[in-house]
Amino acid sequence: MAASRPPSLPFPNPSNLRINPGRILLGVLALLVAIGALTSFYQVPANSVGVVQRFGKYLDTTPPGLNFKLPFGVDRVTQVETLRQLKLEFGYETPGATNEYQFNPDYNERENEKNMVTGDLNAAVVEWVVQFHIEEARDYVFNFLEPQATLRDMSEAVMREVIGDRSIDEVLTVGRQEIEVKALERLQVIVHALKMGIRIDQIQLGNVNPPAEVKDSFDEVNRAQQQKESSINQANGEYNRVIPEARGLAEQSITQSEGYAAQRVNEAEGDASRFTALLTEYQKAPEVTKKRIYLETLGEVLPTIPGKIIVDDRVPQFLPLMHLQQNQPATTPARPER
Repeated sequence: MAASRPPSLPFPNPSNLRINPGRILLGVLALLVAIGALTSFYQVPANSVGVVQRFGKYLDTTPPGLNFKLPFGVDRVTQVETLRQLKLEFGYETPGATNEYQFNPDYNERENEKNMVTGDLNAAVVEWVVQFHIEEARDYVFNFLEPQATLRDMSEAVMREVIGDRSIDEVLTVGRQEIEVKALERLQVIVHALKMGIRIDQIQLGNVNPPAEVKDSFDEVNRAQQQKESSINQANGEYNRVIPEARGLAEQSITQSEGYAAQRVNEAEGDASRFTALLTEYQKAPEVTKKRIYLETLGEVLPTIPGKIIVDDRVPQFLPLMHLQQNQPATTPARPER
């Protein structure tokens, strides 16, 4: 018995299919309108501006917010972060950086870019960072193909030039700030001359060390220099303490001497004036003045004599009075007898 065949499915007859050109055209137009509407607006973040190009030529710079452009690739927008501070690291890396030009991804190149030669032909290992921001978005987009890569090369060249003009002692110790200032000034002049649209904010030196092979020797030299500076500071401190004290004592002695001299002069002038006054009185009444001077002199001299006996010619017996004085200390003055 032969197997039964399933009934064949009916296929549409191609002659019965009808294509509606109007609907197809309407669908294409709707699709184009939708694509045009979606690509006609763009959003610029708050820290950026939009550089608009029409057929590749610069058209405008748009501010942050929602903006309009011609669709279908007629206008292209490049967003540039003008309010963000960017940095380039040399000789080291900060993990997690969002800027692809922030550090050199190759370890060997990072090691090479921090090895430098100073002006006195010594080797130094210098790490530094360049902080900058985009000042002119149009120049930044159009004047250089890779502006940050170019800036890295120029920064390294400038730093090598500045380090090469200084001794190893200046690089390691006292010249760090001057190196930063000179490198900043030099790099900003080059960037401005090339119209890169970049503003250099700051250049900071990081770790600055001698090569590992001679680091111990340099550390010894630095310790010796620090001890020298400490000794000089101590000597200056002692000098500043002793010299003002000596000057003060000298001025005090001079002041005392001047005061003593003035006192002696005043006393001499007073004695002379007193003698002149006595002479005048003596000339007026010689006997009275003579007696007064005599009595005043006795009043000054007698209290200084330890044992005194005043004898009157009317005393009949003198010896008993002398006997009474023998039992008294020689330093105790006797009571005067009249």
